[in-house]
Parts: sequence; C-alpha cells; structure tokens
Amino acid sequence: MSLIPIYAQIEQQDVVDIPEGWSQGRTIYGGLVAGMLMHKAVSTIQDDSKQLLSCSVTFVGPVQRAPAKLTAEILRQGKSVTTIEVRLWQDDAVQTILIASFGTHRDSSIVVKREKQAPQYPDLSELHLVQHNPLAPECFKQMQMAWAEGQYPCTVSAEPDFGGYFRFAPELHENREMTVSDLMVAFDMWPPGVLPMYRQMAPASSLTWHVTYVHPLQTNVQDWLKYKVFTDYAAEGYSTEHAYLWDDQNRLIAIARQTVTVFA
Repeated sequence: MSLIPIYAQIEQQDVVDIPEGWSQGRTIYGGLVAGMLMHKAVSTIQDDSKQLLSCSVTFVGPVQRAPAKLTAEILRQGKSVTTIEVRLWQDDAVQTILIASFGTHRDSSIVVKREKQAPQYPDLSELHLVQHNPLAPECFKQMQMAWAEGQYPCTVSAEPDFGGYFRFAPELHENREMTVSDLMVAFDMWPPGVLPMYRQMAPASSLTWHVTYVHPLQTNVQDWLKYKVFTDYAAEGYSTEHAYLWDDQNRLIAIARQTVTVFA
C-alpha cells in the first residue's frame, strides 16, 4: 500500500483515513502511526534548512483503522532548532504523541566519530527472505526482511536479539527517494528483541520509542537497509532495547531506544 496518498491527505487536511494493510493485532502498526505524525511535523514546519535531529513517540492507546485527527503545535522556533509536538486523536482521545526537534547544522570544534559500525552480514543472495506467516501481523507484508543473525520470533531461544536486511516491498511501494517519514515507518517493522525467547505467539507492543537521526538519508525506498537490535534489560513485563539502522553504504542513519510491554 503506497504511502503517497496518506501523505497527501496529511498535507491537505487535519482528519485522515488510515489505509488497509497495516494492522498489527488489535491496533494499527506503530511505525505507520509514527510516520504519519512525522509527516505532519515536516509539513507543518516547512523548512528544508532544518533536518530531523531526534524524536520521541509515546503510544498512548491503540490506534484503530478509522479516521484520525492530527494536530501539530510548534513549541519553540529558535535560530537553530525548532521543536514541535504532534498528536493523533481518535474518539476525542489522544492515542499517540510525537515530539520532534529539527535543526540546522552549525560549525563546531567538537567532532567525535564513534558510531556503531555496520555488521558484516552474508550477502543477500545467501539468505532467505522471510515468508509471511498467517499468524504474523498483516503489516509485515509491507516489507521484505531477511534474518542474518539471531533466531526468529517464538523459537524459545535462550538469547534475545537479531539483525538482518530489510526494505519496503517493491510490489507495494513505488521506488522514490526515502524521506524521514518513510524512515519512521520502516524502522519500527522489526519485532522487539525479546521475541525469539517466546514459546508461542503472544503480544508485545511499543510503549515509548526514541529515535536519533545521525547521517542524512541518501537512499531510495527500495534500497536495502541493515538493522540490529540489542536488549538491555527485560523483566516484570517490560523490556528496554536499543537498535541501529544502516543504509546500503553502511552509513549509520539512525539509533533507536525503546520500551516494550511484554505479554509472555
């Protein structure tokens, strides 16, 4: 399901229709919701000189496949940094909140380049694309994914975490330059890092998600990306993890930190 029509709706009106094909259990896939909010932020600021620095998303409640209202408020517009809050409403209640900061690059004497290096995975030709399991969320059909390390979800693994390649499914998404809104949609597609430890299918959902944008995107929607997740701690129904995303040139594009509610 192309993202272009929903982006166009967001630019033209406050109430938008969530398209088919993005369900995830009893709610809409969180990455799509975050991407919608990000597109609202970008189209509200309308300043190409300011690039995304970071954003935080709180998934307050389940978003349904029904009309959703998006509201945006610029909290502060400084010389270098603009901070904006975007909310998604359904049934007169806030279901998701995004706070994002956009900034212009400035001269600085401080330069530290210690970013996580991309893993050396086998070539894609040596790996198998994940086939959609009937029990898996519908939204997984939107992406092509190939595990390169770690175990699949629900395999009773002794260890969490995994990594691999992914991209938007070419048969569903036309090739074009990737935007930061697309980045949010794609980045959240991988399941939580603890899912390989599950004995059977059970829910796990993002509670909070913080993304730091590192190097600017220089990729297209159908280009392959690399992903790797690390679980820092999991107990008492919640897990904390961080993840990395690299482009097809092995440049670190974004870092995410997430709190996940675990129902297993």
